[in-house]
Amino acid sequence: MKTLQVCCLLIAVCSSTIPAVASHVLPVEPVEIGTAPQFVFDTYIIDNRWAIKYHTQSMRCVFHQPQKYAGNPVIAGDGGYVALHRDAKSGLFQMWYQTYQNPPEGEKRVGRYAIAYAESKDGISWQLPRLNLYSWKGSKENNIVWTGINGRRGGAPFFPDIPEANKQGYRHVMLYRETDGMHLIGSQDGIHWDRESNLRISPIRSDTINGIVYDSRTDQYVMYCRSKNLYRAFKGDILDTGASRRIARMTSKELWTKWTNQPQHIMLPDNLDTRNNFRAFYGMAVKRYGGIYWGFLQAFKWNSDVHTELAFSRDTINFNRLPSRPKFIELGPDGSWDDGMVFSGHEWFEVGDEWWMYYCGWDGPHNSRQRVPGIGLVKLRKEGFISMRGPKNGGVLNTRQLLWPGGELVVNANAVAGEFKVRVTDVNRKVLPGFDYGDCEPLQGDHVAHQVRWKERSINELAGKVVRIEFFLRNADLYTFRAATASEQPAATE
Repeated sequence: MKTLQVCCLLIAVCSSTIPAVASHVLPVEPVEIGTAPQFVFDTYIIDNRWAIKYHTQSMRCVFHQPQKYAGNPVIAGDGGYVALHRDAKSGLFQMWYQTYQNPPEGEKRVGRYAIAYAESKDGISWQLPRLNLYSWKGSKENNIVWTGINGRRGGAPFFPDIPEANKQGYRHVMLYRETDGMHLIGSQDGIHWDRESNLRISPIRSDTINGIVYDSRTDQYVMYCRSKNLYRAFKGDILDTGASRRIARMTSKELWTKWTNQPQHIMLPDNLDTRNNFRAFYGMAVKRYGGIYWGFLQAFKWNSDVHTELAFSRDTINFNRLPSRPKFIELGPDGSWDDGMVFSGHEWFEVGDEWWMYYCGWDGPHNSRQRVPGIGLVKLRKEGFISMRGPKNGGVLNTRQLLWPGGELVVNANAVAGEFKVRVTDVNRKVLPGFDYGDCEPLQGDHVAHQVRWKERSINELAGKVVRIEFFLRNADLYTFRAATASEQPAATE
């Protein structure tokens, strides 16, 4: 694989070096890793880590901020919360986003929300087709695909990643919010939505992006939302004190049913948030990948700025954030199209060695009615949110006991400025013959999928054995490792 030239450079403006992160979850050892990528920045799969010069140096956890596309916005003058899909056959990029219509001049009633559709062949140039489905701003010549079952406040589209058996025969299932709560609806093409399938699953009016993930470990669905049923006062006009601005969690064994349990809060702003006056959370979209629930948390400075931070969990409940609170997507410079608020989507497209993600930006703060939206693109290395970096004299990451599933060892690592090598041991750290550091062919360069090789042996020989893997990093970064099956093993890198 070729070295990434842009978004994977470890430079000061796009990375933050922080202490390594603990995990709230302990796996059963030996860990059956299968072929899923294993992130190494927390303590779930890593049993220990140390620097060779441990009195003066440390292994460090490094955050890598995505890079904004220079041609942003890719959609100008329109936008809101975004949901994404890429057609596996045609490669077509598809986007659904919330759009807004102000109330008529002089009227006090709230405006309307709707869900609009856009598509692209390359992820850069987006087309807004004229679909002639719904009247919007006085015309049907628009790209609106859904205005909500009540026709006024359909917004915040979210496409849950759920088992096919639970899609009710639909190709697309969408969670959205309305004036009376949160709804599910199905569609075959993502443009024509089946009103007969619409189901209000909760009356909670969580007026932000809400997300559902399937937790295979507990065989239940988990929703992240705002608990506006408890912390919003209704006395005459609506009084919103901001007390609902937290992240709450609901669960259900079934998806297409009324979720009857009460939301329980899982995240509140802490002292690190309030030191910069970000005293509320606006919402959080969540995606599961590599055994981690990745949360894109909207930090809110009441009642003005919003930026996005990265959160992560192994159990859907306990979410960590990096201690330095780096911004996943930060506001643009003053006067730019996204200098007021930025809301990241939760989905990404894999394009070559990169992940492409999209976000909505606004050129004004939350309390401005004159702000104009747009949709932007950010790019980052595949699996490149966070890495572990070895110091100048080297350091080691040692895994827990692993049941090696067979196949070769593939790593996502950058050793452009240093050294990276691997050895394999038994459970007591006794090196297996032929698998010591001296037997390993060192990685050179920067690769998202590098096959680790030893001179005389292959780790595939250890299929079904319980082992530990020790990674030596000197001025090098490791993001993930995995076992690759014969059909997906990458070509050798030089």
